[in-house]
Amino acid sequence: MDNTSSVFGNRQPASVITSANRKKANFEQKFGDDSQRCYPLSSHENPAMQPWLGIRDLTISETGQPIDSEKGIIIGNIRMGYGHYRISMAIASAVNHFGYTPYWLDLASCRQTTGGKVIQHLNKLYSLGSRLSQKYPLFNRLFWEKLNSEGFRKLSFNAKDQRVSELMVPILSHIPRSMPFIGTHTWPAQAAVHAGINNVINVIPDNWPMALHLAEGARHVVQTPSSYFGYRMLNGMDKSRLLKPMPADSITHTGHFIDHELLKDLEQDCHKRLTRMEAGEPLRILLTVGGAGAQFDTFLAIIRHLLPLVEARRVCLFINVGDYRTIWDQLTEKLPELDKLAKLYDNEWDHVVALTDTDLINSLPLEGVHAFYHENIFSAVYSSNRLMRITDLMITKPSELAFYPVPKLMIKRVGGHEAYGAIRAAEIGDGTIEFEKTDAAIQMLQLFIDDKNLIKTMCENILRAHSVGVYDGAYKTVELAIKGSITGQAGKL
Repeated sequence: MDNTSSVFGNRQPASVITSANRKKANFEQKFGDDSQRCYPLSSHENPAMQPWLGIRDLTISETGQPIDSEKGIIIGNIRMGYGHYRISMAIASAVNHFGYTPYWLDLASCRQTTGGKVIQHLNKLYSLGSRLSQKYPLFNRLFWEKLNSEGFRKLSFNAKDQRVSELMVPILSHIPRSMPFIGTHTWPAQAAVHAGINNVINVIPDNWPMALHLAEGARHVVQTPSSYFGYRMLNGMDKSRLLKPMPADSITHTGHFIDHELLKDLEQDCHKRLTRMEAGEPLRILLTVGGAGAQFDTFLAIIRHLLPLVEARRVCLFINVGDYRTIWDQLTEKLPELDKLAKLYDNEWDHVVALTDTDLINSLPLEGVHAFYHENIFSAVYSSNRLMRITDLMITKPSELAFYPVPKLMIKRVGGHEAYGAIRAAEIGDGTIEFEKTDAAIQMLQLFIDDKNLIKTMCENILRAHSVGVYDGAYKTVELAIKGSITGQAGKL
């Protein structure tokens, strides 16, 4: 299937096709041509996530267990920041909830393959761009913001990506063609389509339609109504012409991609927030570091503002630096008092589980600073998920966390596409608008601390959204995958 020459019936110029072919050829020259290889895949227990989400890792090896194509669903992903991993975990949670086995296939971890090397190369460039955008405002304004909002929006960008994703096909050569495959990044979804897998779902992040995320041949799922209409019309993806729209059966609005564990007791968790505020307990604030490790100065300013309030027992602060230990070391170097106040959970996943479980069961008062670092990427990301349930307010950039059902304060985005996540949260009422200036974000933060009714209102909005299925996207995505598998089996009969 040639998804480069034409995208949803929209023919691409010869110059775009030539550029796409050249780009693929350059990567083959740089990283090798393994198109004739057939890599074996087998599954292994994921030590961190198996007890919680039932995840089994797929790796290139013959030493693990075979894939169960009857009761398994492939989750094809890559690590690019934390957002795509976070969506993958939400999908895995729903897969596990429905009684299926979530098989986790990170294409970037297949380091010996051409496709894996290409992904690692591009991911490094993206992470570098994210960090530079926070350090150099001119670079951000003239290049990074435009690339992330308009450059990735172009249909020609997708056409070139489609050609490059052909290099990832050998990784998927052993996957049964009728097995459900849910791609939580467009490259695995594109590669699955190129590999001939016939039940592919492409999970689209963010809230800003960009051609970057298209994988023709897959069924696309989006989180918001506005995203649905933008993608359906391929709106603005070619400035020179109106485009043929996506077919109706190619895209579905499912809702936000949220873990089952965060939804099953959502009403109770919101009630506990209100109970803590009425009891005058310290306001629990969760500060999350993004997967690109950007925004250090903003984190520093916010923590500096909060430390006196922690000492006064008005605030209890959770800081998750993910798998960026250097961020924690830099913070404590700049703020020695933080190191004295903080309890650091250093690769102590069992203690994180114990802390959150104990609080959920007994609702014990918490105070001080609790910091979390995990070398294991799964524990690093999932720590925030567990902490959300016992948090009163989360401070985050408007990345994938903007869609989560917890009161949120939005700080400055990293990339123009993220701005629309904050707009979505603000309209639902479970998050603030985006505060691009740090002093404005701190002012809003202090308002939350002084006026607890703001969090009460957000909790009410969360419950209202939950009652109409706003957060049911992971459930509905997995249901689509299961239905597609059953339909395919019926067709064979």
